[in-house]
Amino acid sequence: MQKPDNDPLWSAVAKATFLAYREAVIHLPPDVSRVIRKAAAAETNPVACGEFANILKNIDEAERLGVPLCQDTGVPVVYLTLPHDVPLTRGLYEGVAEGVRRATREIPLRPNVVDPLSRHNTGDNTGAGMPVIHVQPGDTFTVTVLPKGAGAENVSGITMLLPSRQYGIEGFIVETMLKAEGRPCPPVVLGVGIGSTFDGAAALAKEALLQPVDTMTTFEQEICNAVNRLGIGPMGLGGDTTALAVKVKTAACHTASLPVAVNVQCWAHRHATVEVKR
Repeated sequence: MQKPDNDPLWSAVAKATFLAYREAVIHLPPDVSRVIRKAAAAETNPVACGEFANILKNIDEAERLGVPLCQDTGVPVVYLTLPHDVPLTRGLYEGVAEGVRRATREIPLRPNVVDPLSRHNTGDNTGAGMPVIHVQPGDTFTVTVLPKGAGAENVSGITMLLPSRQYGIEGFIVETMLKAEGRPCPPVVLGVGIGSTFDGAAALAKEALLQPVDTMTTFEQEICNAVNRLGIGPMGLGGDTTALAVKVKTAACHTASLPVAVNVQCWAHRHATVEVKR
């Protein structure tokens, strides 16, 4: 894509996307760092303590060297928040894509985006449907980048429960993590979407990951405790902490439906928000 004519926001959105991506892949948000360090301090399993030490060293070295926390820098999932006076134009989408291309070149990011059938790699983390861009209204013009690596994304799940099986929500979440075992690089953060429609629940689950992880409701804490009783532990090698947090987002749904989605995120729960300077 080329810079669109007469769109003054293109370059501003591109710059904000680049800055958000760079921040996200190198520095963990403070709330994520806090829950990891808290879990590490409370861990009683010797092997898990060793894995936590490796994770904490990884975090510190990435910051010291200014390099990505993980070699899987994910696929670009981007949230745009638009005030009422910012029109939604093609230029905004193209600005986000340009920011992703720049991030891929300069940070650099591993080029992960491929065609689903031919497996052709675009080389710049853009392509049909990429970046994944969600737009929502808000008071401030911002770009939020949520890189999603494949290890965690591949073990996510969705189900359509009957309303009479509301008690089965916790069971489905725990079962999803039980099947995942060590593949998503635990300890994980679980984003849970409840309600809406089949696709809407999945979107809610991913959005839930953007909520602060150092606080949980009673409902979220109960599910987190149930997941931790699995004993999968850091990197699947056993331990007290399998999930750092469970975050839930809900929406109204059909009287005959109860969609539930679980979006799994690895310990490197990377995301960052940058305001677009107009």
